[in-house]
Amino acid sequence: MSVDSYEDIIHLPHPVSRKHKPMSLHDRAAQFAPFAALTGYEDMVEETARQTDPCKDLEEDARELLDARFALLCMDGELHPQIRVTYFNADKLKDGGAYLTVSGILQSADTEKRLIRMQDGSRISLEDIIDIDSPLFLQTEWQDN
Repeated sequence: MSVDSYEDIIHLPHPVSRKHKPMSLHDRAAQFAPFAALTGYEDMVEETARQTDPCKDLEEDARELLDARFALLCMDGELHPQIRVTYFNADKLKDGGAYLTVSGILQSADTEKRLIRMQDGSRISLEDIIDIDSPLFLQTEWQDN
């Protein structure tokens, strides 16, 4: 087919519908916008790439020190000392999690549930804790020597 075959219609005016209004430039441009065929794919890739840490088991010496400090907090529960707790926070979506450190004032230490409650309302299980520190321990350890 050659260009010459359109000679009879090439100079005719562009047809305009009498029934339908012309589409706006904005709507026309939207037809050619990128199409996300896989909705949620980017989120899935991002979640897969997110790193988590494995939960580590404490060695016997560290576990004994932690238990001793927890027992001290349980005995002196009325003091409400300032403490710093490092614990493992398990990820809800995948294996592993992250180690977090929080500081605050101890509300109570529950020996039965093996749980620490902070004044801000947070609760931390002793099973997840890898370290507890407080000025209270320095005084006690100094008195023991």
